[in-house]
Amino acid sequence: MWWFLGGIALLLGGYVIYGRMVERILGPDDRQTPAKLHPDGVDYVVLPNWKNMLIQLLNIAGIGPVIGVILGVMFGDIVFIIIPIGNIVGGAVHDFTAGMMSIRHNGANLPKLVEDSLGKVTAKIFGLFVTVILLLVVAVFVNVPAGLIAVMKPDAPLFWPAVGIIFIYYICATLFPVDKIIGKIYPVFGALLLVGSLALFVSLLYNVWNQPELLTETKNFKLGKTHQPIVPVLFVTIACGILSGFHATQSPIIARTMASERDGRANFYGMMIVEGIIAMIWAAGAMVIYNKFPTFMGPNANATLSKITTYFLGSWMGPVTIAAVIILAITSGDTALRSLRLSLAERFSFSQVSLRNRFLLTLPLIILVSGLLWWSNSDKQSFQWLWNYFAWGNQVLAVFTLFTVTVWLMRRKKNFLIALLPGAFMMFVVTSFILWTSPVHKLPWGFGLDLQLAYSLAGNLTAFTTGLVLYQGVTKRKEDEVAGIVD
Repeated sequence: MWWFLGGIALLLGGYVIYGRMVERILGPDDRQTPAKLHPDGVDYVVLPNWKNMLIQLLNIAGIGPVIGVILGVMFGDIVFIIIPIGNIVGGAVHDFTAGMMSIRHNGANLPKLVEDSLGKVTAKIFGLFVTVILLLVVAVFVNVPAGLIAVMKPDAPLFWPAVGIIFIYYICATLFPVDKIIGKIYPVFGALLLVGSLALFVSLLYNVWNQPELLTETKNFKLGKTHQPIVPVLFVTIACGILSGFHATQSPIIARTMASERDGRANFYGMMIVEGIIAMIWAAGAMVIYNKFPTFMGPNANATLSKITTYFLGSWMGPVTIAAVIILAITSGDTALRSLRLSLAERFSFSQVSLRNRFLLTLPLIILVSGLLWWSNSDKQSFQWLWNYFAWGNQVLAVFTLFTVTVWLMRRKKNFLIALLPGAFMMFVVTSFILWTSPVHKLPWGFGLDLQLAYSLAGNLTAFTTGLVLYQGVTKRKEDEVAGIVD
């Protein structure tokens, strides 16, 4: 139990100490923000900071800090250390630097930021990759909440009606100005999420205070414990609690609604810390369930989630907490579709002030997502493939983001190691994951290499790529000095 409580204390301390150090490196000041420089009443709208914080939290906290940790805690109680450390030096830094970089570039989206630091060719490839990943995100975050709704009422055919309602909401949230739907309902959703998480935390402590062994690996737990390698599998499984590239696609939404750069640490770094705390709570709940009911150990995370809520919160508060998890997924899916619209509009210089233009850009996205939804529900294996490829693709986004931030910081003669080190580590993780995975390991198609060989190749590729990033940073800095460019 002390690993669990110590991990939460570490997260809170990380926000105060390491978060402040990163803030000093980034140097937020009183310059005009994009929302004040380019107000358009649609995407560039000043919102109160408390709303921005809740919107950012709900944007980034999809199902990863719940479903991901329910699966990830099967690696053992080591997750109570890996989550906070990874969050503090990796995920929160990733979100904070990506958000500040977007603010300094007029609320630019990730492909535009990649182009500025890594070049046009890389940006074109990356832009296509981001489009595919965001389409997968939307499809996943329609499927999962619809599935949870269906689990709550197993005697009623609710899945496809729920899919339709959720998807229609996504379309509306994408088309309407940010302050009309997202800015109105997210505070309510955020309150529900926080209340549900707090209730689970209190009940968890009450139930394990006299049985602390339930938060360690008991004999029952060890019998079902996964034997997959922690590196790379754990860091892909618990992406949203540790480090998630998807967050960098969401940060520009808030970068366009902030009134002051000085709110960046709370909005970006702080909300990732909160997500880490949520992940720790659900990981602890899952560990207790696995220790007491080892038959729940397996791939069906939805069943474990339902058991956690009913066991700790009872028949009344349990469904409320499941509703909060459903909201987590929905409030990431809607902004994923919005982010995709914004990225494409930026790429093609297509004004989004008029509703007509927003609809024209969203229509083909609706068609593509509809196709993905049909395919992913054609059988159980299709959705498993969709989820697995989204998981590692999400971490590829994180690598691109952190390497982009590295070059951006080098050009400004700032401490780039805060981004380079987690970026290099995550490249090693995702590369070794792709090289090692195969259906034999009950994972998506990869190269299926021996693990040690995968490690060796991933290490060499990581070293080579890191060298290229450093070379790009030095080159860009010299170009800026010649041109007299100052941030």
